[in-house]
Amino acid sequence: MPHLLAQLSDTHIRAPGELAYRQVDTAAHLRAAVAALLRLPQRPDAVLISGDLVDDGRPASYAHLRQLLAPLPCPVLLMPGNHDDPAALRAAFPEHPELQQAGPGDFLQFERRWPGLRLLALDTSVPQVSHGALCTQRLAWLEERLAEDSHTPTLVAMHHPPYAAYLDYMDRIGLREGGPALGELISRHRQVQRIVCGHLHRSSQTLWAGTLVQTAPSTAHQTWLDMTPGGGNGWGREPPGFLLHAWDEDRPLVSHLAFSAAAEGPYPFRA
Repeated sequence: MPHLLAQLSDTHIRAPGELAYRQVDTAAHLRAAVAALLRLPQRPDAVLISGDLVDDGRPASYAHLRQLLAPLPCPVLLMPGNHDDPAALRAAFPEHPELQQAGPGDFLQFERRWPGLRLLALDTSVPQVSHGALCTQRLAWLEERLAEDSHTPTLVAMHHPPYAAYLDYMDRIGLREGGPALGELISRHRQVQRIVCGHLHRSSQTLWAGTLVQTAPSTAHQTWLDMTPGGGNGWGREPPGFLLHAWDEDRPLVSHLAFSAAAEGPYPFRA
């Protein structure tokens, strides 16, 4: 069987009883996503959550997130997004080594390895603002890690996508700083098979800097698909989902879009 990394994103958990936008029960949606992972015929090796873990950065919200993730039997790798507070996140998950190993400038950047795949997680968050950035310190960390191993297939994870998705509002709060330097760096390292992101609250893909970049949907609400000028400034109740990244030592990384709701099946392929 292949190895499997599940990617959840933009869970936006609040304290128990609170709703995002006073309408979205993000906790119920995360419970559904966790249940979907537990229903899989093959359990993931790990779960990556690519930012906006909570909606407001409060300790009570992180405590609620911890409770909701408790049923998962595998390692959970947590990345910050623009809604997160790094200090509160670290305090809520003191046993997570990735959070306790401060990167350059105290950014939450880390490495994780499995047979046949290496994960490098970048911190694109900027305190108190919605857009993202990659400074010289964070990019230098990535360059050093990539130079250490040019052979192992590598997955780079970051919250803010480095490309414009034709969703004007979301594009304006994307990766505003460091994108060209990141692209130049990635283009020199052919072992990078994928860049995976969150933030967009939609599944999208593009070729960028010689590799594939894709965003995960939110486990809760999705950005409204409006590519007209000024669009992307709203949300809707499209089906929540997540990504599954599968690989083994002899085959390349393959990513699947999955949905949180239980589905009928499987049925046999016969008349």
